[in-house]
Amino acid sequence: MKKLLPIFLTSIFLAFVLFLNVFVPTLAQNSRCADPNAVKDMNPSELSDCIGNLTRAKNQSVAATAGVKKQVDGIRARVAQIENDIPIKQKQISDGEARLVKLMEVLNDAIRKLYIATQGDCPFCELLLSPSISDFTKIRAYQQVSIDQNKALITNAAILVRELQVQKKDLEAEKIGLAAVKVKLDKVVADSLAYQSTLSSQIASLSARQQQILAQRLSSLGIPLFASSGGSCSSDLTNGKSAGFSGGFGLFTYGVPNRVGLNQYGAWGRAKAKQGYEEILRAYYNFDSIEVRDAQINVQGYSSYSLDEYVKRIYEVPDSWGDQDGMEALKAQAIAARSYALAYTNNGSGSICTTEQCQVFKPDPKGGNWEKAVNDTAGKVMVQGGSPIKAWFSSTHGGYIHSSGDIGWNGTSWTKNARDTSGDVSSFSDLKNNAYDRDSPWFYCDWGSRSSYGGTAWLTATEMADIANVVKLASVDSSINEHLYQTDKPNPAGTDTWDAGKIKQELSNRGITPFNSVSGISVDVDWGSGKVSAVHISGNAPDPAFSGSFFKTYFNLRAPANIQIVGPLYNIELN
Repeated sequence: MKKLLPIFLTSIFLAFVLFLNVFVPTLAQNSRCADPNAVKDMNPSELSDCIGNLTRAKNQSVAATAGVKKQVDGIRARVAQIENDIPIKQKQISDGEARLVKLMEVLNDAIRKLYIATQGDCPFCELLLSPSISDFTKIRAYQQVSIDQNKALITNAAILVRELQVQKKDLEAEKIGLAAVKVKLDKVVADSLAYQSTLSSQIASLSARQQQILAQRLSSLGIPLFASSGGSCSSDLTNGKSAGFSGGFGLFTYGVPNRVGLNQYGAWGRAKAKQGYEEILRAYYNFDSIEVRDAQINVQGYSSYSLDEYVKRIYEVPDSWGDQDGMEALKAQAIAARSYALAYTNNGSGSICTTEQCQVFKPDPKGGNWEKAVNDTAGKVMVQGGSPIKAWFSSTHGGYIHSSGDIGWNGTSWTKNARDTSGDVSSFSDLKNNAYDRDSPWFYCDWGSRSSYGGTAWLTATEMADIANVVKLASVDSSINEHLYQTDKPNPAGTDTWDAGKIKQELSNRGITPFNSVSGISVDVDWGSGKVSAVHISGNAPDPAFSGSFFKTYFNLRAPANIQIVGPLYNIELN
């Protein structure tokens, strides 16, 4: 073991060298990317570069850690084998000590006899007393044998004592050395994983910052968030709008951006399917119980109201739903509105806004079916862990419920992932037939418009080919992202935006065949989660497959005007 421990320590040292030479320099190189103050001032290209660098660093770290872990696992296996030997060695030492006790008893007697034999040695006397020379010789031989045996016994005892001392000392050194090795092994892996966690956090932060550009475009759409809002899809397949051309593409999204909590049109569909308000609420939230609470709610720009009086002034869902077997949906909405108000204001200690950013409030009670629903559920709120839950809601989820963490918010225990349908879903046709919110005017929409093409969001085949080329170029070189924005608006990075010709040339320069035309686009869908998993593009170039989120990001950055895909589940229609 004295020879093995240095080998282990050398292995640990090499693992640390790997960490220092591969991980730490990369982290130092990306120090600006890790600086929140620096990130705030970055343009989209710089942000994209940082994300690319940090992602590569993380991938390198993961690969290197896998190699280190393999070595570490081998060392740990040997350490475990040596640790298993320690009890055996301890028993051997213990058995040796027990033998030594018995040997010492014999040894003490041997020492006494040896002392007597050597101190009382009188060969002349023995010669005189012996009957003959022959007997004298035999006696002397026996005595010498006894003396030699006693000397050997003493010598062996001394050697055993020495060996036991050395073994005990070496065993303690082994224990200390093994403990040190195990600490170093744990530190190598822990440092590697901590480094990867840091990179993941930085990537997430940068990605969130980069998404601000997309968020600005998304906000320009003015998408109705709640069921009482007006507005309609840009070029709904049933609204009669015509783009004035054929052979084009429409990107249609299921639901509106906020798909967390109560699906208002879904609640209405569930009510019409004879579900009660608590069953409806449990479909959309995790909570312990429904309890009666009250508080004074301070409304910004207005007075304060009791909880129920405040909720009577909320304008979120159509009152007419109460006339169409939808009263349970109104009751569910009333309980959600109370829960949200209490959580948002911390049980009345803060104030709440009056717009869709909180809940739509008007100074006059709404009356009608809504007031009846409020009265029928007086004071009731959803509670988890003793506190009201922040019961987010939106008009249309598109057949799926997502948790707050799924859409980029902080993760919460009361939001959930679920399919919001009355049956299984394995196709867009199933979703259209079985989704509880299928009657929403925003269930299946394309979003955005422009003055040309009848004010619709249809894209020509040429425009779609350009977008496909942008996605293809971005997938092989993230360093040129600042040049990939839409061509009909100023470049947000302050540099030149590459037009369709330049994009194709850049692809050709990299040995990649660009699309001159696109004949079709299809999507693969994860029907369990309600997300597009892959996008396939067919045309004159080889069919590339992009992840659904990657395609969506670069489509939204390149598409003209404010045409957008607004959620994770979408489909492509041909005009």
